[in-house]
Amino acid sequence: MNRKHFLILTIAITICLLAAAGCTGTSGSAQPADTCQVVTQLPSVSFNVTPVQYATVNGVKLGYREFGSGEPLLMVMGFDGNIDGWNETFIGILASKYHVYTYDHRGMGYSSDYNTTPSILQFADDAAALMPVLGYDSMHVYGVSMGSSVSQQLVIDHPERVRKLILSSSSYSVQIPETEKLLGDVKSTAIDPTAPVGEREEAKAILAWNGTWSGLAGINKDVMLIVGTADDLTPDSVSVQMAGQINGSWLVRFKGIPHAGSMYAPVEYGQSVVTFLGMDESPAITG
Repeated sequence: MNRKHFLILTIAITICLLAAAGCTGTSGSAQPADTCQVVTQLPSVSFNVTPVQYATVNGVKLGYREFGSGEPLLMVMGFDGNIDGWNETFIGILASKYHVYTYDHRGMGYSSDYNTTPSILQFADDAAALMPVLGYDSMHVYGVSMGSSVSQQLVIDHPERVRKLILSSSSYSVQIPETEKLLGDVKSTAIDPTAPVGEREEAKAILAWNGTWSGLAGINKDVMLIVGTADDLTPDSVSVQMAGQINGSWLVRFKGIPHAGSMYAPVEYGQSVVTFLGMDESPAITG
């Protein structure tokens, strides 16, 4: 994929986000104006009043919440996080357009403990098995940080389960020079006796993961990578590399935003996601 491809897409999504009362097309936009789903009011959700439900998946009970209505969107949490850790404004924007499901990985939050050796492949298998329990053959998927790794493995191992894919604060491996700081944090957690068991197990899973670099080029879904330029754990340069491997992918970078940017720019991230998911098909690029 050439650089012009995702440069045009990035410009186009920026145009959509800046429109105050809907989208306005310009000669440089890569899609017609009426394909953008801009949220002009900020809907809210409350985690405190939304009950946790449970689904039995691969021998464990996964705790989850659901919000909104529409096409299904599965939110895959990152390392050491649980469903209480999402930003309510961000989830509210997504739920204004989609049926959003957040869930905890096995051994974390409201989910039951492990019954297998921890692995990113197991987490991906859990996500794939959760979808039919929730009533869907496939779902849109949003993964952040470790959740992005799980989501990459999901689309490679179970492509039939994924509609569109958003990878936030991504890396195709933790064993690369760009993620040295993240690797140090994960190694420290894995051997920290004071860390919760679930976090230690997730850390071990990340360290044992072989990565997805060789599989990225085979992904044939619509994919958006979103990252902040101040991300020092999964730097934006890694997302640039991944965008070059995934044919037709979108790349959106927010200046000055750190790791897991939906916590710091929930409106911008939320509107980016609903715009991307609202596209009927990838725009044709010429020239």
